[in-house]
Amino acid sequence: MASRILFNTHLVKRAGVRFSSTSAENSFIAQRDAVKHHAADAAGTWKKITYFVAIPALVAASINAYNLYAEHHEHQKHHPKEWVKYPYINFRAKDYFWGKNSLFFNPETNLSAEEDE
Repeated sequence: MASRILFNTHLVKRAGVRFSSTSAENSFIAQRDAVKHHAADAAGTWKKITYFVAIPALVAASINAYNLYAEHHEHQKHHPKEWVKYPYINFRAKDYFWGKNSLFFNPETNLSAEEDE
C-alpha cells in the first residue's frame, strides 16, 4: 500500500511543468529548423563531393598504384637482386631447431642463411 502512494506519480503534483509554449520557445524552434535546413543542404553538397570527386580519385589512385607495382615487379624479373654477404647478415649464435632461417624467411626478399655455408 505504501509503495502505491510513493510510486504513483499522478498523486504527486508537478510544480513548474508547463505544457504550453511561449514565444521564446517558438523562436528557438524556428532557429532549430533553419539550422536543420542549412545542414541538409550542406550534407547534400558533401555527399555529392564524396560520390563524384573522392571515390573517382581513390579509384584513379588505386589504378595508378597497381600499374606502378606491376611495372616494378616486371623490372625486378629482368634484373634480379644481387646479395651482398656482409658478416653481420644472418648472424646466428645458435641455429633454430627448424633450420638456419627464421620463421619470417621469404626467399624472394631475404637472403637465405643456408647459402652462407
